[in-house]
Amino acid sequence: MIEIEQEPAAAAEIFGDRLELARRFAGALGQHGEERGLIGPLEPPRLWSRHILNSAVIAPLFSGRVGDVGSGAGLPGLVLAIARPDVEWVLVEPMERRVAWLSEQAAELGLDNVEVVRARAEDWKRGPSLDAVTARAVSALRTLVPLTAPLVRDGGELILLKGTSAGNEIEAAEKQLRKFKVTNARVEIVGEDLLDEPSRVIRATVR
Repeated sequence: MIEIEQEPAAAAEIFGDRLELARRFAGALGQHGEERGLIGPLEPPRLWSRHILNSAVIAPLFSGRVGDVGSGAGLPGLVLAIARPDVEWVLVEPMERRVAWLSEQAAELGLDNVEVVRARAEDWKRGPSLDAVTARAVSALRTLVPLTAPLVRDGGELILLKGTSAGNEIEAAEKQLRKFKVTNARVEIVGEDLLDEPSRVIRATVR
């Protein structure tokens, strides 16, 4: 039996009446994630704090129709779809086995606010149609901007989960931000009152 991290107290506050769905997802990912090539062997003992709550705590930042580029195991896309059933989530993922996982989990959890699209972000066919795009652990901002900004409507947002070097990433991406008309890029820290390690996002507007 794989040892999954005990659910932190903050989970109830973050997920509210959706907590049971989050538990089911955490259980499935913890038990099957490594064998299906979704997470590494070190992740189940820190699954809640490092991955699920890190993703879920940014849920209040979104509205409308949101894309998650490189959704992988569903971090953050499936977690956000659990936390925010009022938002439409489009999970964009090129790898077949990950697409299969995302589709299975969306069906098993009854997430009718999720659409799974098998594609690379650069092959997106629907133009700048999303209200926001998110991504987690995909690549540096300078690489992410050309992949994500073209998916976002005029006035929409990039809301990208990042680590402690987020500020440096903004500086390094100056040229790409200008080229793709991405303005007001800044770092926001979310969940300081809830998590030992709060989440950092780079937030910016697409014009």
